[in-house]
Amino acid sequence: MYEISQDLSLDKKLEILSDAAKYDVACTSSGSDRRGQKGMLGNSCAAGICHSFAADGRCISLLKILMTNHCVYDCKYCKNRRSNDIERATFTPREICTLTTEFYKRNYIEGLFLSSGVIESPDYTMEKMCETLRLLRTEYRFNGYIHIKAIPGASSELINSAGLLADRISINMELPTEESLSVLAPNKSVKSIITPMSAITEGIASHRLAIGKDARMERAVINDRLSDTIFSDGRRQNGRIGADNRTEGIKDGKIIESINSAILSNNVKSGGIFLPADPKDTSLKRPFAPAGQSTQMIIGASGESDFDIMSTAQTLYKGLDLKRVFYSAYIPINDDSALPSLETPVPLLREHRLYQADFLLRYYGFKVGELLSEEKPNFEVGVDPKCDWALRHLEDFPVEINKASYDTLIRVPGIGPTSVKRIMSARRYGHVNFAMLKKMGVVLKRAQFFITCDGRMMGNIPIEEKFILNRLTDVDRKTAYDIQNPDNSVQMNLFNDFGLSAGTA
Repeated sequence: MYEISQDLSLDKKLEILSDAAKYDVACTSSGSDRRGQKGMLGNSCAAGICHSFAADGRCISLLKILMTNHCVYDCKYCKNRRSNDIERATFTPREICTLTTEFYKRNYIEGLFLSSGVIESPDYTMEKMCETLRLLRTEYRFNGYIHIKAIPGASSELINSAGLLADRISINMELPTEESLSVLAPNKSVKSIITPMSAITEGIASHRLAIGKDARMERAVINDRLSDTIFSDGRRQNGRIGADNRTEGIKDGKIIESINSAILSNNVKSGGIFLPADPKDTSLKRPFAPAGQSTQMIIGASGESDFDIMSTAQTLYKGLDLKRVFYSAYIPINDDSALPSLETPVPLLREHRLYQADFLLRYYGFKVGELLSEEKPNFEVGVDPKCDWALRHLEDFPVEINKASYDTLIRVPGIGPTSVKRIMSARRYGHVNFAMLKKMGVVLKRAQFFITCDGRMMGNIPIEEKFILNRLTDVDRKTAYDIQNPDNSVQMNLFNDFGLSAGTA
């Protein structure tokens, strides 16, 4: 039996285990709306959750810790892997409860993010994490936000217990292809990851049906509506954009085949959501992971292209109705022949482009096959994915602001869902012009190249890819020139040593 060491102080454990948790970026507190209750401590209402972000975009609003950094696994990319010689520590369930409640009372945090290394086995570790949540919710009466990171390979019973106690539950996919998973995380498998994911999906769908909602998340329903409108016959409503069905041509890799196979084997239909046998069962009305489930993929530890990564994300969204897929730029911390060298820069810009593309999949009706292909497997660094798509389909532009459908406007660079709704509302009372678009929040710096108002563009703009690309990236032109043509001249300083010999005038 695994024994929890008691020779470290609580402060020292907190120092070790909070530092060990910083590499997990799947930390967000949106999506849950449970208000404070009399006799309970804290709340998870959306308005009561404070969000702070580090310089690299990672959320720091929750108490983010590991239960332990002891681990029987030896994942090559992980700081806490078994073969690393690092200082180890383990929290007891009551220590985590004490930290959470005391930090909350001092207004340091608004909730808890709890992950863990694997002690003895996935089930043993998951049981300890569930014990912590039970204590927090019952004995300590903590009603705030909790995000728990489930352990791959844990039993469905323990996953179900965690889902009934936490607001969000997630399991890390870690790597986008099965080949990389076998090389860099030999103790994990696609099945051990997808099986608990499927159990979470089933629990969420059952609860939503029991309370009279659609089994899928609202985001999935909206995205399906967009996709059906755009791709049902391969064309747009206005007959301009989408001359062919560009979602075709994505060839499922081994990881996608494995995901689909695992989903089907766990009674979750690929491309849909499992429906429970008795949706009227009152026991299903207990909230189950109300903020949904998410996962994380590491970017840059292995050689997959953006096309591989986004194809895997699309499969997870479609088959398991995930709330979010997080992308974590790989930080070189381990010296291993299977990993990039320690001098490799962290691919933060690539991570940023993947997040932009992810929003296009979830909220704009795009498919991976439109943004990338086997011939063009990676995103452009200089422009965002939406602009890149528009530049490759200039034959579909410009679009008329006062006539175009919602599904057409949503794809114009510089126009988002909120701006489209404002445009559609304003059009009922009169024609929209460029000045009005600016007040509505449209980013005209990008949108001006792709739209007209009453048949006129904002200026004399030729619809040419090279011209538009140069204008879109013009803001970075001086920076790019300075990088390519370094100038060592600097303003003179009285304290600089100019190498003048003594006595020189």
